[in-house]
Amino acid sequence: MSLAIPAALTSGAVHEPEPSPLERVLQQPFNLGLFLPIQNGGWSISTLPRSTDWRFDYNARLTLKAEELGFDLVFGLAQWMPKGGYGGVSNYRETSLDSFISTAALSAITRRILLISTIHVLYGPWHPLHLAKFGATLDHISGGRWGVNLVTGHIAAEARMFGQVREEHDARYGRAAEFVDILDRLWRTEGNVTFEGRHWQLYDAYVSPRPLHGRPILINATGSKAGFEFGARYSDFVFIPSPTGVELEPTLQALPDFTAGLREAAQAQGRAVRTIINPTVVSAATDALAQERYERILASEDTEAVANFNARFNTQTGASDARAWSSHRRRAGERAVGGNIHLVGSPQRIVDDMIRLRDAGCHGVQLTFFDFEQDLAHFGQHILPLMREAGLRL
Repeated sequence: MSLAIPAALTSGAVHEPEPSPLERVLQQPFNLGLFLPIQNGGWSISTLPRSTDWRFDYNARLTLKAEELGFDLVFGLAQWMPKGGYGGVSNYRETSLDSFISTAALSAITRRILLISTIHVLYGPWHPLHLAKFGATLDHISGGRWGVNLVTGHIAAEARMFGQVREEHDARYGRAAEFVDILDRLWRTEGNVTFEGRHWQLYDAYVSPRPLHGRPILINATGSKAGFEFGARYSDFVFIPSPTGVELEPTLQALPDFTAGLREAAQAQGRAVRTIINPTVVSAATDALAQERYERILASEDTEAVANFNARFNTQTGASDARAWSSHRRRAGERAVGGNIHLVGSPQRIVDDMIRLRDAGCHGVQLTFFDFEQDLAHFGQHILPLMREAGLRL
């Protein structure tokens, strides 16, 4: 009995390897991400009625809708809050799902979208060997679509929950660099790994299975010099804050100079790193209707929760962090909407604003909404087609 060999295998045809999930995403002219509302209140400290919900089923529906629409990635925040959260009538962010566990669950129900876990790698008992093993496992379950948004932790009260004292800003990035160096070695080395560093040690450590594409995707969120240097060395995306606050015009003016340090640091490493920024989109059929909705959200601010949010940030964040995340210093009411910048208007206005963000040096957006399920559907039906027409999306 002879085996029939497909003609393509005998004709001398050369087949290009399939691009990795990350490579497919990087082919997009302008990346689209969704910042999941896995905490109560989502991203808006407003009491205006809406559907937004922290529960997994709601966030799973959002993720599947984002995947259907062709979004590139999803992730949620990681936070450690006391009883009552930020207080107010909403007990804002008292309840939240863990980003890492949520991402693991989403990997079983999705097929294309990148899934990013936000993890405070310097808190508590994390060891690089843990994350290397867990991450490689999720990499395989997801078909190479898993990644980590690595955060060092800038809130002093969070570190105290783990019995730790928050380290100085740049020192945290030094520890994080050692952590990622170990991850990379574990993910890429074929044999056992021994490493004696300043902060972690491991002896004859080994991780299998190997990640499908060298190493999983890495993101870090920063606006500081040390954070940009870290991102230039390790990250595929750097999630940046607005350097001036939520108003679009001053943000557009400041972005090129703000991100220059990241571009220069990446070029020095022989790398290209994409920047993504977090707008909250408030859209309606016309500019006037969108502005009217925006004003209703502002008018329903949970004032006590906003005051507590600002107080916790201002008293618990170090000077370097405060400079890096200057968008946290906002006028009264702006936290009722949320996000690093606000894009308000008709579908065409939103697309025009995204073009301007691209031209100012942003490679994509990580979107938040006020009423996530309703607003994501509006985005897919009315805004996304215009983005394609404008050349922002393939």
